[in-house]
Formats: sequence, C-alpha cells, structure tokens
Amino acid sequence: MEISADIVKDLRVKTGAGIMDCKEALKVAGGNFEKAIDFLREKGLSAATKKSSRATKDGLVTSYIHMGGKVGVMIEVNCETDFVAKTEDFKTLTRDLAMHVAAMNPLYVKPEDVPEAALQREKDIYRKQVIAEGKPEKIADKIVEGKLKKYYEEVCLVKQKFIKDTNQTVEDLIKAAIAKTGENILVKRFVRYQLGGDES
Repeated sequence: MEISADIVKDLRVKTGAGIMDCKEALKVAGGNFEKAIDFLREKGLSAATKKSSRATKDGLVTSYIHMGGKVGVMIEVNCETDFVAKTEDFKTLTRDLAMHVAAMNPLYVKPEDVPEAALQREKDIYRKQVIAEGKPEKIADKIVEGKLKKYYEEVCLVKQKFIKDTNQTVEDLIKAAIAKTGENILVKRFVRYQLGGDES
C-alpha cells in the first residue's frame, strides 16, 4: 500500500523514531496511525520512550491565572538543559499545561502518583458495581481494569484529553515536545488554587 510522506512525517514528530522505522511501522500497521505507534513502542524505537529515562535537571515553573483571578495554577515542567527551557516552544508547552490544569482540574500528574488507598477504594467501588449488575465474577476484574483506565483519564494530567486538541492526550503532547526538542520532558508537579476553595 502507498504510505504518504505526510503521515510518515506526523508519525516521526509524534514518536521521534527515524523515517525508515516510521515507514516500516505504517506498512506493518496497514496505514493505521495508532497501530504504527504501538508497533514502534513494542520495538523500542520510539525516541520519546528511550529519552524518558534521562535526567531532567532544568525547566520552568510557570503560572496561569484564569477567570479574572478566580483560578490560579503553578506548574513545574522539567527538561534536560536550560537551552531548551529558554525556547519559545518549551515556554508555550508549560503555559498550555498550566492552562489545561486550570480548566480540567486533574488530581495527580500520572497514574503512579495515585495513592494506593485511593486506588483500592476505587477498585472496591467498581467491583461492587459490577457484581451488583450481575456480571460473572471471572470477568469482573477485566471490567474493573477498564473502569480504572477511565478513572485515570479523569484524574491524571497525562491521561486527560488535551483541552486545545482533544484528539490527543497530554501525554501525547509531551511526547511530541520530546521528539521536537530531543530532550526528556516531564511534569514534576502542579498546584491549583480556586478562590474560596482548598488548594488542589
């Protein structure tokens, strides 16, 4: 099948993998973009995956005030060098992430940050719901896992749909930035203040 140069370029930007690797992935996936990404991840060819273990000792703390001073966010986004931290692309990324936190109010950065007690509570609730619906015990675990995935998409920043482009997650946005800058980038932490409410 014919693989267009545009889709190869898009895949390269998203994953940071080489052009030939992207072409091969798209051929194997029959032109399916998401399957091609999975193929690259499985093969370990995604540069974003490779870079994710590199130390991030630089970056920016960025603030965003929304709704005429009713909501405020501070976010720390790390990269490897001050050279990247000073680029307009990186500054734009941190502003977009702060704005996203203001709008979507995530509770955690990533699934690994969810406390074990909170996770267990969710699992117990989902299991009771599934059993109450009369589903067999043996498929309950699978259904609970599916519900947990949805939970992560609601409460974890990186798993949320990015507000400025809901076709991608915040994780996808960060991976594209990793591919573009050539450096590992991660959200270290954030705090969100709402007037008259508790900090979250």
